[in-house]
Amino acid sequence: MQNAHRFRSYVQAMTTLVGRPGIPERDVMDEGARLLRDLIAHDDWLPPDLTRSSAEGYRQYLLHCDPLERFCVVSFVWEPGQRTPVHDHLTWGLVGQLRGEERCDEYAPAADGGYARTGSHGMRPGAIDRVSPIIGDVHAVSNASDGVSVSIHVYGANIGAQHRHVFDPATGASQTFVSGYHNTWLPNLWRP
Repeated sequence: MQNAHRFRSYVQAMTTLVGRPGIPERDVMDEGARLLRDLIAHDDWLPPDLTRSSAEGYRQYLLHCDPLERFCVVSFVWEPGQRTPVHDHLTWGLVGQLRGEERCDEYAPAADGGYARTGSHGMRPGAIDRVSPIIGDVHAVSNASDGVSVSIHVYGANIGAQHRHVFDPATGASQTFVSGYHNTWLPNLWRP
């Protein structure tokens, strides 16, 4: 991992942040967003194997999971046109755009029992987005560029092991899912 010190410093700072007793979610997200912005300001630390796209669908690669599962860091890799279903997270999350562009469509429960799109925004390199059950947790994300897009996600749980939901926007019907991860190895944070 080239420039592993950048990611190692980020993980150390996030570990300190989430370890503060009684820290409110808002403070975790505010300080976490600043730390993530500093990390994605450099595009020289992410191992190439964890940026590989697939025609089969977007990829979710675990980069680090706190031993107590207080947070995890994941790279999402998208080919043009790939998108998630409408889904929730059930924990706080930060998304930092590293390469390419993505689009986030926000959803909320509708009066008819389905889910209505309430807004949309683009993400370009350097942008930070937030999700949580408190501020809004249901969305769909897609690659909005002509090339491969890579974003770095930080969640307040081991998101690949978390039971979450996908929603049918028309009916509101939900299905429980566990996303898992596509990688079989983790980056070496301790390499000089």
